[in-house]
Amino acid sequence: MATEVEQVKEGRPARAGRPPRRGDKQERADRRLGYALVTPVIVLLLAITGYPLIYNLWNAFHFDNLSYGNLPHKWVGFSNFSALFHASSGWVAALERTLIFTVVTIVFDLVVALALALMLNRNFRGRGFLRASVLVPWAVPTVVSAALWKTMFDPRAGFVDYFLGFFHAPWASISWLGASVWRSWVAIFVADSWKNIPFVAIILLAGLQVIPNEVYEAARMDGATGWQSFRRITLPMLKPVISVALIFRTLQALLVFDVIYVMTTGGPGNSTETLSFLNYQTFIVNTDFGSGGAMSVLLVIIALIVAFFYVRAFRPEQTT
Repeated sequence: MATEVEQVKEGRPARAGRPPRRGDKQERADRRLGYALVTPVIVLLLAITGYPLIYNLWNAFHFDNLSYGNLPHKWVGFSNFSALFHASSGWVAALERTLIFTVVTIVFDLVVALALALMLNRNFRGRGFLRASVLVPWAVPTVVSAALWKTMFDPRAGFVDYFLGFFHAPWASISWLGASVWRSWVAIFVADSWKNIPFVAIILLAGLQVIPNEVYEAARMDGATGWQSFRRITLPMLKPVISVALIFRTLQALLVFDVIYVMTTGGPGNSTETLSFLNYQTFIVNTDFGSGGAMSVLLVIIALIVAFFYVRAFRPEQTT
């Protein structure tokens, strides 16, 4: 009688009801061990993040404002969400500012980071030192870098106005923070990009280093120019890495808070308030946990939509 292995090789199904083999028992034991090792981590993560998320979701559908004393936390349904879309709430205006800032920052950072990654991918003397030094801005804490740039944009003692005055620029010796809306956004944009461009560049550099040189050599033998190799080889093979960089950078831009808090505190007026800063004002300053919870839920939904869009847009093409 043919053995089960021979039956499988011949295309015939093995006999049903056979006793489990030693390999099957070992596989189940390994699986149980894996579950046992992962379970404490899952429980810890749920304890740290699960409860705050559920409590925040509960706040979003209840009236919970400490400014009103001991009023009951009654169920209000979607009232907290609908109130955000009223003109007086400022949430829609903050959403517009956040989206504009995100789009401009992402485009600029990706272009500059890609150029920086292409430069660092070349062979030249001192490349290792330059790669290490590029990470310095990203390694600096955001609050520290924002305070540094706030000092640099100071019209009396800052480096920016001194540099512009040296070249007799017409916009030297002006107040960058707190006096003009567009100048405040320029300062925020510079400080935020200075810190995050190295992070995107290092991710793209990692993707460039896994592209085989043989591909470029074959393209040169076929007569491809540098631009054609970049467009036909580099960019398509960098798509997965670009998607990862865009997801991280977009979420950072959507949730930008530290730079604005340190440099402008949302001013002048509320012209530099973003979604995260407005959420902070609602939660901490105004102690309106209901509206703050609704803002947090919408912000999470926006972030998930953006991440889903990137995953769909940059997913590998299916080959048949």
